[in-house]
Amino acid sequence: MNSIKEVILCKYGEVVLKGTNRGRFEAQLMKEVRRRTELIGNFTVRNNQSTIYVEPADAEAEDRIDEMYDQIGKVFGFAGICKAASCEKDLEVIKETAKAYLPGVMKGLKTFKCEAKRSDKSFPYSSPEISSEIGGAVLEAIPEITVNLENPDVIVKIEIRDTKAYIHAGQERGAGGMPLGSAGKGLLLLSGGIDSPVAGYMMMKRGMEVDCIHFESFPYTSEASREKVFELATRLCEYCGKIKVHVISLTHIQEEIRDNCDEDYFTLLLRRFMMRLASKSAEEQRCHVLVTGESLGQVASQTLRALCVTDNAADIPVFRPLIGMDKEEIVQISRKINTFDTSILPYDDCCTVFTPRHPKTQPELEKVIEQERKIDIQSLLEEAWATRNTVVLNQEI
Repeated sequence: MNSIKEVILCKYGEVVLKGTNRGRFEAQLMKEVRRRTELIGNFTVRNNQSTIYVEPADAEAEDRIDEMYDQIGKVFGFAGICKAASCEKDLEVIKETAKAYLPGVMKGLKTFKCEAKRSDKSFPYSSPEISSEIGGAVLEAIPEITVNLENPDVIVKIEIRDTKAYIHAGQERGAGGMPLGSAGKGLLLLSGGIDSPVAGYMMMKRGMEVDCIHFESFPYTSEASREKVFELATRLCEYCGKIKVHVISLTHIQEEIRDNCDEDYFTLLLRRFMMRLASKSAEEQRCHVLVTGESLGQVASQTLRALCVTDNAADIPVFRPLIGMDKEEIVQISRKINTFDTSILPYDDCCTVFTPRHPKTQPELEKVIEQERKIDIQSLLEEAWATRNTVVLNQEI
């Protein structure tokens, strides 16, 4: 028989639940998959029956299918993904393809079972008949393996679809969520810590396009601190392709708060300045919401009353996707998305500069506003806004 043609099957998740506007979500998925194929090689991309098919179009692409598969694993909107051998919808051809393909992808496995699914009901064999025939072919090709219908090491799937048959040794979970760009745009307050990159990832997973804003305090924070943030944003680019990071200096604001306001209000006042500046940047960049990595009660500035005081200074809604998570849950996700090791590098960010010894944990808004009357808010905002600059970061292959 001819050489095996391996393809990637990308199966929809929540997109299948959409109604008359489902086509818009499918178009976003196709756009993101095609963007990633352009990074790797010459692949054809088509969709049918709630699945996107990614197929190498030349020998070089065939050699890079594993890289393409890794890329597909970071595309939000897919419930499951797998590599599969494609062949004609002929039972004998399917058996021969299974015998040629499966030994290479089932090495070391001891037990299996077969499951068949016919999307094409005109195929002249039932699903149980297909499973039985392919199971026999597997036993013939891999003599050391045995059938286990209750708890197999792998489930061999045979899918009879629109134009081809597909054989694979089970699928992996996809990235889940909704297609990137299907849920508007938000502005992520990106620090150098563990939490905010995870918050950005969580909102991307729900389909949100994300810009970032980072506040620095040079010379109290270093160039290494800024580069650390850019590295975190670059890691997030693996899920979205490109990110803008808007950088604003808070140095003079922090010095004015330190010199004129009560120490225990410092963090609250600083956070309110961040919200004002982030709101203005969001308006300029046409972002609909702010996104932060705050988790309820994790630190003094993240008590319920402190968050309400902070939100009072924002002009648009603030999303906190980590609000109900504990630190260990957040750390697990940061490891999964490969930001943890960068986040724990020992470089200070603006939030750790001039940290009060006894910060207010149950602030009253009226008293916070009294503290703000001690400084010229408008002129400080204008001065900080004048320091802004933007860096555009792209996905690295």
